Amino acid sequence: MFTISVRRRGFTLIELVLFIVIVSAAVAGVLVAYDYAARDSADPVVRRQALSIAESMLEEIQQMPFTYCDPNDANVSTATGPFVGPTGCAATVEALGPELGETRYSPNNPFNNVNDYNGYSTAGEVPPGIKDIIGVPIVGLSAYNVAVTVAPSAIGGVPASESLQITVTVTGPAHVTVTVDGYRTRYAPNL
Repeated sequence: MFTISVRRRGFTLIELVLFIVIVSAAVAGVLVAYDYAARDSADPVVRRQALSIAESMLEEIQQMPFTYCDPNDANVSTATGPFVGPTGCAATVEALGPELGETRYSPNNPFNNVNDYNGYSTAGEVPPGIKDIIGVPIVGLSAYNVAVTVAPSAIGGVPASESLQITVTVTGPAHVTVTVDGYRTRYAPNL
């Protein structure tokens, strides 16, 4: 009788070590990618909250008047240009930034024109965070900050002297930053 011996072969130690190294490198790459995505992706609730704050602030600003004169000026509704004179402002031409003494939260002298919001920021305010229009902190939003810029910007056929670009940037927890832009044009001609 003939016996055929078949030699069975397993893995050598070198093959096993190479397999472990290759699989380890692949798993490490996947774990690094997963860690990067988990660490750098913001919590969707935080991003939605930041977007909501930015949109709310933009809407507040866009609903303010955009006039040649400060809204407290006697000629605000009749001025035909941004100058002091018989057909212009009685005393106060509206400029970028708040007039002396105006703040967003002041009950007696609040922001009253789109231009007043230029440079507004909640960074450094005490207490920190988002506040309502009268300065009361909103619970749960102390880790968020708002910064606003308002600048003349032509849009379509409207010249830059009659149109403002409003940029609202909100920063929040986990390095979330949301920026929204909007425009406010002067119409009818003094509003």
